[in-house]
Parts: sequence; structure tokens; C-alpha cells
Amino acid sequence: MNDTILSEEPIHWVQSPPQTAEALSVGAWSTEAVAALFDQPFNDLLFRAQQVHREHFDPNEIQLSTLLSIKTGGCPEDCGYCPQSVHYETGVAASKLMAVEEVRDAAVRAKAAGATRFCMGAAWRAPKDRDVEAVAELVRAVKDVGLEACATLGMLNEGHAETLRDAGLDYYNHNLDSAPDFYGDIITTRDYHDRLDTLRRVRGAGVRVCSGGIVGMGETRVQRAALIAQLANLAPNYPESVPINNLVKVEGTPLADQAELDPLEFVRMIAVARITMPRARVRLSAGRQQMSDAVQALCFAAGANSIFYGEKLLTTGNPDIEHDRALLQRLGMQARHTMGA
Repeated sequence: MNDTILSEEPIHWVQSPPQTAEALSVGAWSTEAVAALFDQPFNDLLFRAQQVHREHFDPNEIQLSTLLSIKTGGCPEDCGYCPQSVHYETGVAASKLMAVEEVRDAAVRAKAAGATRFCMGAAWRAPKDRDVEAVAELVRAVKDVGLEACATLGMLNEGHAETLRDAGLDYYNHNLDSAPDFYGDIITTRDYHDRLDTLRRVRGAGVRVCSGGIVGMGETRVQRAALIAQLANLAPNYPESVPINNLVKVEGTPLADQAELDPLEFVRMIAVARITMPRARVRLSAGRQQMSDAVQALCFAAGANSIFYGEKLLTTGNPDIEHDRALLQRLGMQARHTMGA
């Protein structure tokens, strides 16, 4: 994976790069080219995705990540899917940042259960300097336990990524969420360029990027393709980790009554992410508790090779550890025991 430091030039939205074979070989994916992948017959798409997957990964190995909400609720953003927003009545109470020892204990438990990456989420729009310094202490505690550290804290200002990097942060998560032309339908308190600016700062600090999106929010297939194109064309390279979330409908949020996405469409999303970002860890993230074992197995066949592991995500449920262990055993799959991309 190319770890070249990103320049200070602004990131621009994808405007349909040339579709020559040479262009595609280096990752220049237009929305139209990605949409054409989505439109392939299901078996053909999965076959191609599995071929790409096997070129870069052990097809029977899964990386396990544990996610902990270190500061819950009270977020001023109005993301239509999020129960932590102050704009909605969802029953999620606001809390202060967790203490170092609490986080360390949670990391110890996660490692004992088999996780290799510990992800920390805080419900901020953009953390203040003192918040970032406090999270840096949590990062150090996680690294002391012997796990990879990931954080998602909202938009970062100049110097924040460097502070987290110096504490040992391995990954920073900042999802693009959706296609540019759908983003304003879901979130109004920030714009797409705010997301891209934070990713630029993370790359500029030399921290690995974790960035993906949410499907099932009412977007079209073409808009799902546009999201993948944005991720696949991020400069100087696509994210090392790509979480794909299936909307978890929470009572009180604007998307609580959104129609269910066809599960096979979700599998297509995984397959297309794998083909366009062949060396990324593609993670089954939120919404997995609502998926059948058969759908999860199809996602693994389509190239997913990471899951969130543990009974709870930030505020929503997740399959319990024993169920996940049993599923992996039934599929003849094994957890990755070493760290690194």
C-alpha cells in the first residue's frame, strides 16, 4: 500500500476519470464504471470479487475489531441515521469521556476475546484541542495492551491528526456516508468537503484511513456506485479499511421508517468495494445483527474480511461473540491473530 504523504492541495470530487484499461488498473473508477459492476449478474459479480479477494488475502481469514463508545450522545450534528444526535428523541443519554482505566479494561477484554483492533468513537462534531489530548491518552492505553488503535471523533482541525499519530493511533475512521448528491438529504450541519478535508489531514499526518459509508438510507444504486467511486479514487490511495454499514433503523430518527434494502443488494455493495479497492479490509459493520448467517456468508464470499466483534457497537446491537465464533467455525473461517493491514 502506497503511504505517500498527501499534499495540501484540496481533494476534488470524482468527475469521471478516463476508462482505459490502464486507468482502471491504477484505480481510476468513474461512477459509470462502478455502476456497471453493480449491474453484472449476481454470480458473475461474486466470482470476480472472489478472484480479486484471493489475489490479496487469505479467503478464509477474518480480522476482528471491537468498537467502544468512549463519549456517547449530545452530538450537535443532525445526521438522519444517528441516535446520538441532540436533534432527535431516541433515549440515548449523553455521557462524558470515559476514563483511561475504563478504556484500558475494555481493551484487555477485547484482546482476550480475539480482537486485534480496538476502535473508539466519540460523539463530537469536531473535538477541541483538550479533547484530542485526552483521547491521545486513551490511544496510549490501548497500544499498551497490544492492540491496534482506531478512533472516530468527528472532524479534525489542523494538528489533531499529528497529536493522535504521536500517541500511536493506527487508523482514523471518518466515513463519507453517502454519495455527494445524496449527502445533503441525510445531513445538513456539515457538507461533503468537510469530510474530505478531515481525510486529507489524516493522510497528511501519515495515519491510515478507515472510511466507508451507509447503505439502505433511500439512496439509488447509482448513488451507491458514486459513494464507492469517491472512496476508490481518494488521493493518494483508497482507504486501508472500508466499513460498509447497513442502516440500523432507530426509533426517533428521521430514517426510522426507511424501507429495508434487499440483502442481495448489500452483498453487491461488498463485492463492488472489494473489486475497486482490492487491498483494503472491507468490514461488515453496523446492521450485521439483522443479517442472516447466509447473507453474512455471501458477504464473506464477496470479499468482506473484517467484522466488528462484540455485543454492542456505539449504541446499537451486534451479534454476540459466541454466535460469531460458531458462524466462523461453520464456514471454516478463522480470525486473524496478527496485527497490520
